[in-house]
Amino acid sequence: MPADRTALGAFLRSRRDRLTPARAGIAPFPGPRRVPGLRKEELAVLAGLSPDHYSRLEQGRQHTVTEEVLEALSRALQLDEVERAHLRDLAAPASRRRWAGPQAPQRPDPGVLRLMGVLEHVPVLLLGRRSQVLARNALLSRVLGAALEPGTLFARWLFLDPGARTRIVNWADFAAAAVGALRYEVGRHPDDRALAALVTELRRADLDVARWWDDQRVTFRTSVDKRIAHPVAGPLSFGVESVVGPHDPDQRLVVYTVEPDSPTARVLPMLASWAPAPEAAG
Repeated sequence: MPADRTALGAFLRSRRDRLTPARAGIAPFPGPRRVPGLRKEELAVLAGLSPDHYSRLEQGRQHTVTEEVLEALSRALQLDEVERAHLRDLAAPASRRRWAGPQAPQRPDPGVLRLMGVLEHVPVLLLGRRSQVLARNALLSRVLGAALEPGTLFARWLFLDPGARTRIVNWADFAAAAVGALRYEVGRHPDDRALAALVTELRRADLDVARWWDDQRVTFRTSVDKRIAHPVAGPLSFGVESVVGPHDPDQRLVVYTVEPDSPTARVLPMLASWAPAPEAAG
């Protein structure tokens, strides 16, 4: 079974398992149920497909998937916009996918760097492929307690550095969204061997990553609240917003926003005035 169709089938099964007949708005088919959500036959009826056609899709035996079928499945499975995009990526024929062989180092977009320059009053981070840090300001390092120099992988710090779990109070919420973002990127770049190796490394090293990966959740540009336990400044609270760069969809500007005149907003100038940025842990 081709690897891309294996991923497509696994995603369809996971979305089908989470959707009950009641939530789908249909009466359950008679007979004993052996699945937590919809049966294949129930989903096929909802999507207007024959049961055999849907079975071939889920089993990876249907090599061509039309836009009409993808749209019907998206409606039947009640997918959100990110999940719909991920489904299209997984169903794309191999001929439309880019070979991810040796690549030139990714350079930060100059316009985004200029934008970062006017955001020095809040923590800012520019991420590239595979969560690589392309740029960050000093305030981000001081808030997170890690240098995160350009070229390092943010995902490795988030999952493999014990300090990340200590510093980020709601680490599980933030980390689960990061796994969903990695899955979305894998769907867009299924032939990226370095990305696949990173996912394998993280799944083996962290049981939480393995569990979230198996959930098939996908996220993209998700707004996430982030609470920080800072050893000097005390509790900090941010709304983290992610924006895709205008010239390179594989670059994301991550901005830690704060409420005006909040305790966090009042303490950030003190953090920004510190001379040295902290050294990276490890």
